[in-house]
Amino acid sequence: MEKVIKNVSIMCFHDELCQVYNALMTAYSLLKEGSNVTMFFGSRGVNALHKDKVNTLVCLPDQPKEEGDAVMARMDEMNLPSVEDLLFMLYKEGAKLLACPLNVPLFGMTKQDFVDGVEVADPATYYKDVVIKADMNLTF
Repeated sequence: MEKVIKNVSIMCFHDELCQVYNALMTAYSLLKEGSNVTMFFGSRGVNALHKDKVNTLVCLPDQPKEEGDAVMARMDEMNLPSVEDLLFMLYKEGAKLLACPLNVPLFGMTKQDFVDGVEVADPATYYKDVVIKADMNLTF
């Protein structure tokens, strides 16, 4: 079957594990199908890129603790890759990982705080060169 190559922009504005995971798995699936993938992490989503926070994300923080813990336990049982592993896989396989230039200093971060492969987006070109030209713009 012929692969259909698309330019995909995925925006992630959450640091809740389930949302981040859905964004990353969608990105990875589209990347493996041959799409050109750019991920933009804005607002609290920049926490998902932080070296010290990437492995502390939790599911369903607004629900009773036992519900979030049950989802986290099932994710462990399924032996799913971690968020850090998915970010590394995306980076090494060619996805662009961008952090919001407004939220990075707002949350007291610098580029050095991020996992490998993350760049701070250039607001002068991001929307013009990525979002407007994308075949799909997905938001999580």
